[in-house]
Amino acid sequence: MKQKEFRFGFGQNWQSFNKQLDEQRIAEAKTSLTAMLGAPRFDGKSFLDIGSGSGLFSLAMRQLGAKVYSFDYDVNSVQATAYLQKSFFENDQDWKVEQGSVLDNEYLSTLGTYDIVYSWGVLHHTGDMWTAFENVIPLVKPGGQLYIAIYNDLGPSSIRWRWIKKLYNQSLLGQILMTCICVPYFFMLTVFMSLKRGTNIFKTYRKNRGMSVYHDWIDWIGGYPYEFAKVKDVFLFFHAKGFDLSNIYTVSSIGCNEFVFRKENK
Repeated sequence: MKQKEFRFGFGQNWQSFNKQLDEQRIAEAKTSLTAMLGAPRFDGKSFLDIGSGSGLFSLAMRQLGAKVYSFDYDVNSVQATAYLQKSFFENDQDWKVEQGSVLDNEYLSTLGTYDIVYSWGVLHHTGDMWTAFENVIPLVKPGGQLYIAIYNDLGPSSIRWRWIKKLYNQSLLGQILMTCICVPYFFMLTVFMSLKRGTNIFKTYRKNRGMSVYHDWIDWIGGYPYEFAKVKDVFLFFHAKGFDLSNIYTVSSIGCNEFVFRKENK
């Protein structure tokens, strides 16, 4: 008998997030892309969004001039992305949305190559992160950029959170229990950090890539499968495959380290 797959419903969370989407969130998403990728516009560039989620960053890139191809494993995420495509760029031939998996080599072989391959906080949720790393490599054009974000490996803390996430997804009771424990914890932590920094993080959180504090909490608690990696290991993996690091943003927490690599132009 096949073992039941425990997987968080990312798409349902993103569909809820899209109800809060506004111009400021879109603007913040654009800022995060231009800052990390080092360009103000991407007119004529091809952009592959692996694990498009809400579709926010596909939308931001399309508004910045790129030709966009979005796919996600989660059907509800595909619907969320398609909703934004229809709302902002209906019948646009330069933004395509599909369902697919980064672990499906047959599917990936149909996609071609792209100037920018983007996968923020996705590859560590596939259940086979290192294979996913391997699979994105052929999708990047020579001289193109790969922008990924991967959970930081903090040893015991990361292992503990993997246990929490798995418990959340095993049953309704686990979901209720972990939500009742973790949401108050995150709330109090956010209040403490707001007081420490002298700013209301609940109000300013949207400046973090246009995200929503509540939806990020739910995504964090439930986000399973869940893997993580040290900065050095991610760098060495892609460097050995012919990628040079062009930009990086690291964290000291169990959050995401961001990497922008450029593929050797051969």
